[in-house]
Amino acid sequence: MTRSPLDGVRVLELGNYIAAPTAGRLLADFGADVIKIERPRTGDELRRWRLYAGDTSMLYRTINRGKRSVVVDLRDAEGRQIVLDLIRTADVLLENFRPGTLDRWGLDEETLQQANPRLIVARISAFGQTGPLSHRPGFAAVAEAYGGFRELVGEPGRPPSRTGVSIGDTIAGIYAAFGVTMALFERERASGGDRQMTPLDQRTIDVALNEAMLSVTESLVPDWEAYGVRRERTGGRMQGIAPSNAYLCADGKSIVVAGNGDAIYQRYMTLIGRPDLATDPALQSNEGRWEARDILDDAIGAWASTRSSADALAELDRAGVPSGPIYTAEDVAADEQFAARDMIQRFDVHDGEELRKDVGFPGIVPVLGGRSRPITALGPDLGEHTRDILAELGWDAARIDQYEETMR
Repeated sequence: MTRSPLDGVRVLELGNYIAAPTAGRLLADFGADVIKIERPRTGDELRRWRLYAGDTSMLYRTINRGKRSVVVDLRDAEGRQIVLDLIRTADVLLENFRPGTLDRWGLDEETLQQANPRLIVARISAFGQTGPLSHRPGFAAVAEAYGGFRELVGEPGRPPSRTGVSIGDTIAGIYAAFGVTMALFERERASGGDRQMTPLDQRTIDVALNEAMLSVTESLVPDWEAYGVRRERTGGRMQGIAPSNAYLCADGKSIVVAGNGDAIYQRYMTLIGRPDLATDPALQSNEGRWEARDILDDAIGAWASTRSSADALAELDRAGVPSGPIYTAEDVAADEQFAARDMIQRFDVHDGEELRKDVGFPGIVPVLGGRSRPITALGPDLGEHTRDILAELGWDAARIDQYEETMR
């Protein structure tokens, strides 16, 4: 079997919901042994988010794939000792509690350092570990607002809207996974003798949800500071870029067309039968086209309204104009491009009520070697690996039996 990039790396995940578990998922995708600590009886609350049947959602199965689940009560001494014993064997600790929570449970920085001097810690919180807002709780929805992202999403003249996924948590999780791999690389170089091991506070990855969202707002702040330009909600458009939008076709389906490149624009306008717009001197640069965005969108919309979405896309493709359908989940599951790269991988999965056959799950990104790596396992049942992990810590069967009885 091909060796995975993170084979031999052990990660201890103390995280609920999406942010820290996303970081853990990415590390598990590439071979890390991710041990997920879950509270007794209920486990990660994500198990019941978007729960349509049974006791474990497909959302949980997706976000927590490739991990091992062990039930531990961090509020009692035995649970904290189990976590400390696991920390001694771990390379990375992931957590997304409110700052100070682990300290109150006796898992402060000094204790972690004593337990494992080589430990890398990744902390995800609403506003980071320092600063005047660090103590405040907050989900990604609040962080999107604080980070300037929510102000940009939706239709002009209407209240901001939300994207259909937990984008703030996901982006924070990606940054945390990137930070962990950076720290692992730095630690490896230090162990080679060419530099000293950095102190624990320098090996602590501090990801704030609001900062993760600020980081993807591109030139939002510089445009304001330099020119007094305030970005606004533009619906299907992207501010300052035209023509680029979604257009309704004759069959009731919409398509997305990005015809904003200078050369592409010429072909685009010629295709829709508007050579006057193609040759207009005022529209040869993106700045001019943005000023005329309503005129351009009206012309494109009129053209699209006389064609089915399939016919419109075929014509655009022949003209070399970037375009595409707006996929539903059904479309994604049947798409040839995704299938060719194993980006939909199918499993029989039990949701606690019945076995759901041949369910598609999104593949592993990024691709290595031309196709997605195979998903090793979906998100585990609650405590599925408790016995195995406690046995790895040297517990005998009788002690494990007694422990599992107290966790029920």
